[in-house]
Amino acid sequence: MTAPARVVWPDGHGFAFTIFDDTDLTTLVNGPPVYRFLTDLGLRITKSVWPLASEGPGFVGGSTCADPAYLRWVLSLQADGHEIGYHNATDGSSPRARTAEALDRFRDLFGSDPACGANHSGNAEAIYWGAARLSGAHARLYDGMTRGRYRGAFHGEEEGSEWFWGDLCRDRVRYWRNFTFPGLNTLDDCPQLPYHDPSRPFVDHWFASTEASNSDKLTDLLTPAKLDALEESGGVCVLYTHIGSGYWWEDGLHDGIVGVLRDLSSRNGWFAPVGEVLDHLRAQRPDTTLGHRDRMALERRWLRHKVRTRTTT
Repeated sequence: MTAPARVVWPDGHGFAFTIFDDTDLTTLVNGPPVYRFLTDLGLRITKSVWPLASEGPGFVGGSTCADPAYLRWVLSLQADGHEIGYHNATDGSSPRARTAEALDRFRDLFGSDPACGANHSGNAEAIYWGAARLSGAHARLYDGMTRGRYRGAFHGEEEGSEWFWGDLCRDRVRYWRNFTFPGLNTLDDCPQLPYHDPSRPFVDHWFASTEASNSDKLTDLLTPAKLDALEESGGVCVLYTHIGSGYWWEDGLHDGIVGVLRDLSSRNGWFAPVGEVLDHLRAQRPDTTLGHRDRMALERRWLRHKVRTRTTT
């Protein structure tokens, strides 16, 4: 793996840090106080949404843009400089017509198609998900690791399926998330970030991310030593988390995140939303098309991480 040239960040900043916040579990109780804190610190991130109400009980819960009060809050975040991302149509599987409705609704509400998005992991329209994230023997290994429980569960890229929306994803979303890794500098594990994968043509460009799915994991990740290393490397952290998962408790913010986010914000970082950071990376170097060898290396790194952490979703 060849290391990319050091990135030049805007306005003399020494590194970049951004967050893609999966909207699972977020409500008007646990979301606004966390985002007020982020905004006050100058951290602008990407807050994903479900544009439509769920037609059933949903997989995990959380508010949608069908709630007028919640929508007003999300629009206020956009006005404050946060980016709004897409996390599938709603908290539950959506066939093609409903996905198209959700993308139209997103554009009507926020003024443009989403710059970036990510699969809601249980949805049947999840694209290139389950073993389809991987190739050949790696896909078969993953299927064995998961004992086949995701086999036939995801269909977003399958033309002819009622869940197919691959052409809509390709044409209306610039960046879609796939692999997540433990390292703070996302470029260490995915130096091609963001990349186009010709073997998965229904995604325009993919982005990898650093894994910190809840508040405890974020607190453990953002240690002073790791932040020092990120700053010294001039790299970028594209962090994936769920702000609805433990960042706010009944009596206030999670104790751990207050200190680590204040430390982060005090450093010479560029704290822009995910779409802006990925656009900047693409402008810094020629568009990266992922070759077969680099693809296999990326998959192996992700599979090793899954084996070490004993997680497969």
